Amino acid sequence: MSNTATLSHRPGTDINLKPLGVAALLIVLGALYLAQVVGPRQAALYVVGALLGLTLYHAAFGFTSAWRVFIADGRGDGLRAQMLMLAVGVALFFPVLASGTLFGAPVTGLVQPAGTSVIVGAFIFGIGMQLGGGCASGTLYTVGGGSTRMLITLAFFIVGSLIGTAHMPFWTSLPQLKPIAAYNALGLMPALLLNWLVFAAIAAITVVVEKRRHGRLVPSIRPAQRSPWLHGPWPLVAGALALVVLNFATLALSGRPWGVTSAFALWGAKAAGAVGIDTASWAYWSTKANAAALAQPISHDVTSVMDIGIVLGAMAAAALAGRYAPVWRLPLRSVIAAVVGGLLLGYGARLAYGCNIGAYFSGILSGSLHGWLWLVVAFVGNIVGTRLRPLFGLEVERVKPSGC
Repeated sequence: MSNTATLSHRPGTDINLKPLGVAALLIVLGALYLAQVVGPRQAALYVVGALLGLTLYHAAFGFTSAWRVFIADGRGDGLRAQMLMLAVGVALFFPVLASGTLFGAPVTGLVQPAGTSVIVGAFIFGIGMQLGGGCASGTLYTVGGGSTRMLITLAFFIVGSLIGTAHMPFWTSLPQLKPIAAYNALGLMPALLLNWLVFAAIAAITVVVEKRRHGRLVPSIRPAQRSPWLHGPWPLVAGALALVVLNFATLALSGRPWGVTSAFALWGAKAAGAVGIDTASWAYWSTKANAAALAQPISHDVTSVMDIGIVLGAMAAAALAGRYAPVWRLPLRSVIAAVVGGLLLGYGARLAYGCNIGAYFSGILSGSLHGWLWLVVAFVGNIVGTRLRPLFGLEVERVKPSGC
């Protein structure tokens, strides 16, 4: 999701006690506050967000970096971990979403229309992933991990999201299909089997490509720690499974799967309103759900609460790994890429009804056709973005050929 320097772990490093203490204190106080002001479910979702942040950081579970190393260097371990995550996820989500209830409470998937706005938005988002240095979840967890560059990406991610909400009526007026959920259209078992076959095919393609490029499967370089489950790094498989479980916990607590970027649009709208811009009159914010979110405090918004939790959980993880050390000097070209990438990420996420989490991960787990469309088009955008990275002085990771 971000550059390897931010996410690498050094064996035997000391815990950064001050940032760990700050993160832990804010997580505890935040949970207590939310339990009293909003309710115990909101507090639990905040803690789930913190656990997501810790998992993303310790597993270095990168959507952006995984796609980049496969595009540029043919290494597919990250993509294979994503396919495992999705395969386990649909096994959990499809039966529950098809029934419409979980533990006696109603649940619904993130099923959105597939059409022009998704194609344009996912492509733009894919380019933004590579220039901004992360996806939606990646931006949050690297900010929490101490990446100052990603603060710039996040700021302009919010700006781009706000601009996207202003333009949504135009994009949604363009041709698109009605929302389609696979388990409704095909039936539960056929939908599961079809998804598993596609996941297996994608994983198999990564194996073939990697062996052709390198002659073997190239293992991830993850330095050993004395207590890896505490300090990291975690195996990618462990990160994939943890993300599925935590997404399912989100479904159980909130009634819908994990999402990230709707909060960025909300934060932008609230900030714009504070300086006198009448965002409440925009068509996007005049719908019942969005108007209610804009009128309520941030503490009542599930996605906002979880996003803040992700940042603090990642901060705790970085401190446990001894890696919390923000760097304030940034090359100009890198800053420009963060600005451009952030705007593309925010705008693209609104058009595509979500990001790598809400549209790709949770969209596919919801059986939504738009999730698969997002995956294909965003991958093409990542190809373009990967080729643009050197123009901004950004690394494209490659392993040296054998014998060099």
